[in-house]
Amino acid sequence: MSAPATAPVQDAPDERLAHRSHLRRLLGRPELGAVVGAVAVFVFFSTVADSFLQASSLSTVLYASSTIGIMAVPVALLMIGGEFDLSAGVMVTSAALVSSMFSYQMTANVWVGAGVSLLTMLAVGFFNGFVLTRTKLPSFIITLATFLMLTGLNLGFTKLISGTVSTKTIGDMEGFDSARAVFASHLTIGGVDLQVTILWWLGLVALATWVLLRTRVGNWIFAVGGNSEAARAVGVPVKGTKIGLYMAVAFCAWVSGQHLLMSYDVVQSGEGVGNELLYIIAAVIGGCLMTGGYGSAIGSAVGAFIFGMTSKGIVYAQWDPDWFKFFLGAMLLLATLLNAWVRKRAEATK
Repeated sequence: MSAPATAPVQDAPDERLAHRSHLRRLLGRPELGAVVGAVAVFVFFSTVADSFLQASSLSTVLYASSTIGIMAVPVALLMIGGEFDLSAGVMVTSAALVSSMFSYQMTANVWVGAGVSLLTMLAVGFFNGFVLTRTKLPSFIITLATFLMLTGLNLGFTKLISGTVSTKTIGDMEGFDSARAVFASHLTIGGVDLQVTILWWLGLVALATWVLLRTRVGNWIFAVGGNSEAARAVGVPVKGTKIGLYMAVAFCAWVSGQHLLMSYDVVQSGEGVGNELLYIIAAVIGGCLMTGGYGSAIGSAVGAFIFGMTSKGIVYAQWDPDWFKFFLGAMLLLATLLNAWVRKRAEATK
Protein backbone atom coordinates (compact mmCIF):
# COMPACT_ATOMS: atom_id res chain seq x y z
CA MET A 1 0.00 0.00 0.00
CA SER A 2 1.53 3.30 -1.09
CA ALA A 3 2.15 6.07 1.40
CA PRO A 4 -0.40 8.92 1.38
CA ALA A 5 0.63 11.93 -0.64
CA THR A 6 1.70 14.93 1.39
CA ALA A 7 1.02 18.49 0.45
CA PRO A 8 4.13 20.47 -0.52
CA VAL A 9 5.49 22.58 2.30
CA GLN A 10 5.49 26.30 1.48
CA ASP A 11 8.27 28.49 2.75
CA ALA A 12 7.23 31.18 5.20
CA PRO A 13 7.55 34.65 3.75
CA ASP A 14 10.68 36.51 4.75
CA GLU A 15 9.65 39.36 7.06
CA ARG A 16 12.52 41.45 5.71
CA LEU A 17 10.86 41.40 2.28
CA ALA A 18 7.41 42.30 3.56
CA HIS A 19 6.11 45.59 2.25
CA ARG A 20 5.69 48.23 4.91
CA SER A 21 2.92 50.73 4.37
CA HIS A 22 3.64 54.43 4.37
CA LEU A 23 1.71 54.72 7.65
CA ARG A 24 3.91 52.13 9.37
CA ARG A 25 7.05 53.82 8.15
CA LEU A 26 5.74 57.21 9.28
CA LEU A 27 4.83 55.91 12.74
CA GLY A 28 8.29 54.39 13.02
CA ARG A 29 10.04 57.74 12.61
CA PRO A 30 11.43 58.98 15.97
CA GLU A 31 10.88 62.63 15.11
CA LEU A 32 7.15 62.26 14.34
CA GLY A 33 6.04 63.38 17.79
CA ALA A 34 8.35 66.40 17.66
CA VAL A 35 7.00 67.45 14.26
CA VAL A 36 3.43 67.27 15.53
CA GLY A 37 4.46 69.34 18.57
CA ALA A 38 6.30 71.87 16.40
CA VAL A 39 3.23 72.38 14.21
CA ALA A 40 1.06 72.88 17.30
CA VAL A 41 3.49 75.41 18.81
CA PHE A 42 3.78 77.28 15.49
CA VAL A 43 0.01 77.51 15.08
CA PHE A 44 -0.42 78.56 18.70
CA PHE A 45 2.03 81.47 18.62
CA SER A 46 0.88 82.49 15.14
CA THR A 47 -2.55 82.94 16.68
CA VAL A 48 -1.66 84.70 19.94
CA ALA A 49 1.22 86.88 18.66
CA ASP A 50 0.53 89.07 15.63
CA SER A 51 4.21 89.75 14.95
CA PHE A 52 5.25 86.07 15.11
CA LEU A 53 4.79 85.50 11.35
CA GLN A 54 6.83 88.52 10.29
CA ALA A 55 10.00 87.69 8.37
CA SER A 56 12.21 89.40 10.93
CA SER A 57 10.56 87.46 13.74
CA LEU A 58 11.04 84.11 12.00
CA SER A 59 14.67 85.04 11.43
CA THR A 60 15.08 85.63 15.16
CA VAL A 61 13.36 82.33 15.94
CA LEU A 62 15.68 80.45 13.56
CA TYR A 63 18.73 82.11 15.12
CA ALA A 64 17.64 81.13 18.63
CA SER A 65 16.98 77.62 17.36
CA SER A 66 20.40 77.36 15.70
CA THR A 67 22.34 78.33 18.82
CA ILE A 68 20.76 75.36 20.61
CA GLY A 69 20.52 73.14 17.52
CA ILE A 70 24.25 73.16 16.70
CA MET A 71 24.91 71.45 20.02
CA ALA A 72 21.71 69.39 20.08
CA VAL A 73 22.85 67.46 16.98
CA PRO A 74 25.95 65.80 18.51
CA VAL A 75 24.19 65.47 21.89
CA ALA A 76 21.41 63.54 20.10
CA LEU A 77 23.95 61.24 18.45
CA LEU A 78 25.60 60.70 21.83
CA MET A 79 22.25 59.85 23.40
CA ILE A 80 21.48 57.42 20.58
CA GLY A 81 24.83 55.87 21.47
CA GLY A 82 23.59 55.46 25.05
CA GLU A 83 25.56 58.23 26.80
CA PHE A 84 25.26 61.80 28.13
CA ASP A 85 27.54 64.83 28.28
CA LEU A 86 26.84 67.27 31.09
CA SER A 87 29.94 69.29 30.23
CA ALA A 88 28.64 70.39 26.81
CA GLY A 89 27.38 73.78 28.01
CA VAL A 90 30.54 75.01 29.72
CA MET A 91 32.65 73.46 26.96
CA VAL A 92 31.25 76.10 24.59
CA THR A 93 32.49 78.83 26.92
CA SER A 94 35.84 77.07 27.32
CA ALA A 95 36.29 77.01 23.55
CA ALA A 96 35.67 80.76 23.33
CA LEU A 97 37.95 81.53 26.28
CA VAL A 98 40.89 79.52 24.92
CA SER A 99 40.62 81.20 21.52
CA SER A 100 40.41 84.67 22.99
CA MET A 101 43.08 84.41 25.67
CA PHE A 102 45.62 82.59 23.51
CA SER A 103 45.25 85.10 20.69
CA TYR A 104 45.48 88.08 23.06
CA GLN A 105 48.32 86.86 25.25
CA MET A 106 50.44 85.57 22.35
CA THR A 107 49.48 88.47 20.06
CA ALA A 108 48.77 85.80 17.48
CA ASN A 109 46.40 85.71 14.55
CA VAL A 110 42.88 84.97 15.75
CA TRP A 111 42.84 81.84 13.61
CA VAL A 112 45.83 80.51 15.54
CA GLY A 113 43.88 80.91 18.76
CA ALA A 114 40.90 79.18 17.14
CA GLY A 115 43.14 76.30 16.10
CA VAL A 116 44.53 75.90 19.61
CA SER A 117 40.98 76.01 20.93
CA LEU A 118 39.91 73.26 18.52
CA LEU A 119 42.74 70.97 19.62
CA THR A 120 41.96 71.68 23.28
CA MET A 121 38.26 70.89 22.90
CA LEU A 122 38.94 67.69 20.97
CA ALA A 123 41.28 66.69 23.80
CA VAL A 124 38.48 67.30 26.32
CA GLY A 125 36.09 65.20 24.24
CA PHE A 126 38.69 62.44 23.96
CA PHE A 127 39.22 62.60 27.72
CA ASN A 128 35.50 62.11 28.40
CA GLY A 129 35.26 59.16 26.02
CA PHE A 130 38.53 57.56 27.09
CA VAL A 131 37.76 57.71 30.82
CA LEU A 132 34.25 56.37 30.14
CA THR A 133 35.47 53.36 28.18
CA ARG A 134 38.38 52.63 30.52
CA THR A 135 36.63 52.94 33.88
CA LYS A 136 33.09 51.80 32.97
CA LEU A 137 31.79 54.59 35.20
CA PRO A 138 28.43 56.14 34.22
CA SER A 139 28.75 59.01 31.76
CA PHE A 140 26.68 61.11 34.17
CA ILE A 141 29.47 60.96 36.77
CA ILE A 142 32.37 61.46 34.35
CA THR A 143 30.90 64.40 32.48
CA LEU A 144 29.60 65.98 35.70
CA ALA A 145 33.20 65.92 36.94
CA THR A 146 34.35 67.47 33.65
CA PHE A 147 31.63 70.10 33.96
CA LEU A 148 32.87 71.10 37.41
CA MET A 149 36.52 71.12 36.36
CA LEU A 150 35.85 73.24 33.28
CA THR A 151 33.69 75.64 35.27
CA GLY A 152 36.52 76.17 37.73
CA LEU A 153 39.18 76.42 35.02
CA ASN A 154 37.12 78.94 33.04
CA LEU A 155 36.81 81.27 36.00
CA GLY A 156 40.25 80.63 37.51
CA PHE A 157 42.30 81.09 34.34
CA THR A 158 40.29 84.10 33.18
CA LYS A 159 40.84 85.94 36.47
CA LEU A 160 44.50 84.86 36.58
CA ILE A 161 45.28 86.04 33.06
CA SER A 162 42.88 88.94 32.53
CA GLY A 163 42.41 90.08 36.11
CA THR A 164 38.62 90.05 35.66
CA VAL A 165 35.90 87.53 34.90
CA SER A 166 35.85 88.48 31.20
CA THR A 167 38.45 88.35 28.44
CA LYS A 168 40.12 91.30 26.74
CA THR A 169 38.84 92.56 23.41
CA ILE A 170 40.39 91.01 20.30
CA GLY A 171 38.25 92.85 17.75
CA ASP A 172 41.22 94.77 16.37
CA MET A 173 43.52 91.75 16.01
CA GLU A 174 44.59 90.17 12.74
CA GLY A 175 42.24 87.50 11.47
CA PHE A 176 39.24 88.62 13.51
CA ASP A 177 37.23 89.93 10.55
CA SER A 178 37.65 86.72 8.51
CA ALA A 179 36.83 84.57 11.56
CA ARG A 180 33.71 86.64 12.20
CA ALA A 181 32.68 86.10 8.58
CA VAL A 182 32.84 82.33 9.10
CA PHE A 183 31.25 82.07 12.55
CA ALA A 184 29.14 85.19 13.15
CA SER A 185 28.25 86.86 9.87
CA HIS A 186 24.81 87.73 8.50
CA LEU A 187 23.33 86.62 5.19
CA THR A 188 20.48 88.26 3.33
CA ILE A 189 18.25 85.77 1.56
CA GLY A 190 15.03 86.97 -0.04
CA GLY A 191 15.25 90.22 1.90
CA VAL A 192 15.52 88.36 5.22
CA ASP A 193 18.59 88.79 7.40
CA LEU A 194 19.86 85.39 8.59
CA GLN A 195 22.74 84.46 10.87
CA VAL A 196 25.38 82.12 9.47
CA THR A 197 24.80 79.83 12.46
CA ILE A 198 21.60 78.72 10.74
CA LEU A 199 23.69 77.34 7.87
CA TRP A 200 26.07 75.65 10.32
CA TRP A 201 23.07 74.11 12.05
CA LEU A 202 21.40 72.80 8.88
CA GLY A 203 24.72 71.51 7.56
CA LEU A 204 25.40 69.58 10.76
CA VAL A 205 21.88 68.12 10.73
CA ALA A 206 22.34 66.96 7.13
CA LEU A 207 25.76 65.47 7.87
CA ALA A 208 24.59 63.69 11.02
CA THR A 209 21.51 62.30 9.25
CA TRP A 210 23.68 60.94 6.44
CA VAL A 211 26.05 59.34 8.95
CA LEU A 212 23.21 57.73 10.89
CA LEU A 213 21.25 56.39 7.94
CA ARG A 214 23.80 55.79 5.21
CA THR A 215 27.08 54.75 6.82
CA ARG A 216 28.54 51.91 8.85
CA VAL A 217 29.31 54.35 11.64
CA GLY A 218 25.58 55.07 11.95
CA ASN A 219 24.90 51.36 12.44
CA TRP A 220 27.61 51.28 15.11
CA ILE A 221 26.02 54.22 16.96
CA PHE A 222 22.61 52.55 17.09
CA ALA A 223 24.19 49.22 18.04
CA VAL A 224 26.24 50.52 20.99
CA GLY A 225 23.24 52.47 22.24
CA GLY A 226 20.95 49.45 22.02
CA ASN A 227 23.27 46.88 23.62
CA SER A 228 27.00 47.54 23.96
CA GLU A 229 27.90 43.95 24.83
CA ALA A 230 25.98 42.50 21.91
CA ALA A 231 27.52 45.10 19.60
CA ARG A 232 31.03 44.24 20.83
CA ALA A 233 30.31 40.55 20.27
CA VAL A 234 29.61 41.11 16.56
CA GLY A 235 32.71 43.22 16.02
CA VAL A 236 31.47 46.79 16.54
CA PRO A 237 34.30 49.04 17.84
CA VAL A 238 32.37 50.16 20.92
CA LYS A 239 35.20 52.12 22.53
CA GLY A 240 36.14 53.97 19.34
CA THR A 241 32.51 54.79 18.59
CA LYS A 242 31.87 56.31 22.00
CA ILE A 243 35.12 58.28 22.01
CA GLY A 244 34.26 59.58 18.54
CA LEU A 245 30.82 60.69 19.71
CA TYR A 246 32.30 62.67 22.60
CA MET A 247 34.79 64.29 20.23
CA ALA A 248 31.89 65.22 17.92
CA VAL A 249 30.27 67.03 20.87
CA ALA A 250 33.58 68.79 21.49
CA PHE A 251 33.87 69.88 17.84
CA CYS A 252 30.39 71.41 17.84
CA ALA A 253 31.18 73.10 21.17
CA TRP A 254 34.17 74.65 19.42
CA VAL A 255 31.94 75.94 16.60
CA SER A 256 29.47 77.40 19.09
CA GLY A 257 32.31 78.90 21.12
CA GLN A 258 33.78 80.66 18.11
CA HIS A 259 30.36 82.10 17.32
CA LEU A 260 30.07 83.35 20.90
CA LEU A 261 33.48 85.00 20.74
CA MET A 262 33.16 86.51 17.27
CA SER A 263 29.69 87.87 18.00
CA TYR A 264 30.55 89.77 21.16
CA ASP A 265 34.35 90.15 20.95
CA VAL A 266 34.69 89.34 24.66
CA VAL A 267 33.59 86.33 26.71
CA GLN A 268 32.25 86.11 30.25
CA SER A 269 33.83 83.14 32.03
CA GLY A 270 30.61 82.13 33.79
CA GLU A 271 28.51 81.66 30.66
CA GLY A 272 27.20 78.32 29.46
CA VAL A 273 26.25 76.81 32.80
CA GLY A 274 22.89 75.07 32.41
CA ASN A 275 22.85 75.07 28.61
CA GLU A 276 23.70 71.36 28.56
CA LEU A 277 20.18 70.70 29.82
CA LEU A 278 18.72 72.65 26.89
CA TYR A 279 20.68 70.50 24.44
CA ILE A 280 19.43 67.32 26.11
CA ILE A 281 15.86 68.67 26.19
CA ALA A 282 15.99 69.41 22.45
CA ALA A 283 17.23 65.87 21.75
CA VAL A 284 14.58 64.27 23.98
CA ILE A 285 11.76 66.37 22.51
CA GLY A 286 13.08 65.28 19.11
CA GLY A 287 12.55 61.61 19.94
CA CYS A 288 15.81 60.41 21.49
CA LEU A 289 15.37 57.86 24.25
CA MET A 290 17.17 58.28 27.56
CA THR A 291 18.11 54.61 27.35
CA GLY A 292 19.84 54.96 23.96
CA GLY A 293 19.49 53.14 20.65
CA TYR A 294 16.70 55.32 19.25
CA GLY A 295 16.44 58.84 17.85
CA SER A 296 17.47 61.02 14.94
CA ALA A 297 19.41 64.17 14.10
CA ILE A 298 16.36 65.63 12.36
CA GLY A 299 14.40 65.16 15.56
CA SER A 300 16.97 67.16 17.51
CA ALA A 301 16.61 69.96 14.96
CA VAL A 302 12.84 69.97 15.40
CA GLY A 303 13.32 69.99 19.17
CA ALA A 304 15.64 72.99 18.89
CA PHE A 305 13.11 74.72 16.63
CA ILE A 306 10.41 74.20 19.27
CA PHE A 307 12.77 75.76 21.81
CA GLY A 308 13.36 78.76 19.50
CA MET A 309 9.66 79.26 18.83
CA THR A 310 8.80 79.06 22.52
CA SER A 311 11.55 81.36 23.78
CA LYS A 312 10.80 84.06 21.22
CA GLY A 313 7.07 83.45 20.89
CA ILE A 314 6.55 84.33 24.54
CA VAL A 315 8.32 87.64 23.93
CA TYR A 316 6.28 88.43 20.82
CA ALA A 317 3.09 87.55 22.70
CA GLN A 318 4.21 90.07 25.36
CA TRP A 319 3.96 87.55 28.16
CA ASP A 320 6.06 87.49 31.29
CA PRO A 321 9.30 85.68 30.24
CA ASP A 322 9.39 84.08 33.69
CA TRP A 323 6.88 81.59 32.29
CA PHE A 324 9.34 80.34 29.67
CA LYS A 325 10.76 77.52 31.81
CA PHE A 326 7.24 76.35 32.65
CA PHE A 327 6.30 76.07 28.97
CA LEU A 328 9.61 74.38 28.18
CA GLY A 329 9.07 71.81 30.93
CA ALA A 330 5.48 71.20 29.89
CA MET A 331 6.54 70.66 26.28
CA LEU A 332 9.29 68.28 27.37
CA LEU A 333 6.76 66.18 29.27
CA LEU A 334 4.13 66.27 26.53
CA ALA A 335 6.67 65.50 23.79
CA THR A 336 8.03 62.54 25.75
CA LEU A 337 4.53 61.15 26.29
CA LEU A 338 3.68 61.67 22.64
CA ASN A 339 6.89 59.98 21.52
CA ALA A 340 6.14 57.00 23.77
CA TRP A 341 2.62 56.75 22.31
CA VAL A 342 3.94 56.92 18.76
CA ARG A 343 6.45 54.13 19.47
CA LYS A 344 3.72 51.90 20.91
CA ARG A 345 1.54 52.53 17.86
CA ALA A 346 4.48 51.74 15.57
CA GLU A 347 5.19 48.47 17.38
CA ALA A 348 1.50 47.53 17.32
CA THR A 349 1.30 47.93 13.53
CA LYS A 350 4.35 45.73 12.78
